[in-house]
Amino acid sequence: MLKGFKDFVLRGNIIELSIAVVIGTAFTALVAAFTTNIINPVIAAAGGVNAQGLGFAIWPDNAKTFVNFGAVITAFVTFLITAAVVYFIFVAPMNKINELTKRRASIEEPEDEPLPADTALLVEIRDLLTELAAANKSNENAR
Repeated sequence: MLKGFKDFVLRGNIIELSIAVVIGTAFTALVAAFTTNIINPVIAAAGGVNAQGLGFAIWPDNAKTFVNFGAVITAFVTFLITAAVVYFIFVAPMNKINELTKRRASIEEPEDEPLPADTALLVEIRDLLTELAAANKSNENAR
């Protein structure tokens, strides 16, 4: 039972997934800090001097009715930054490594295609004729 668990855990995909989760969590905190401290103030500045952000209040006296477009824009920017970094740091290099590995494997191990039936038959006939010629030669030399 423990051997099966060990094989499961030490499989390459599980290790890679674990690393991705840890790095993703750390990166999410970094992107959240960037958007909160840099992007949000820029978006809020676009809303005006006394604004809560980029948006509007449905009822001016109730802060809970504020429709905050800035939060949506911030979430979109966070998504774009995260997706771009994950793609360029993880996905693109991994695709390149997989492509090189496949290319090396195809160079090292050329696939032998089976001969067509007619060609295989001709090769067999040639080999038999060669054997017969060698046998006839040895019979003539023996005389």
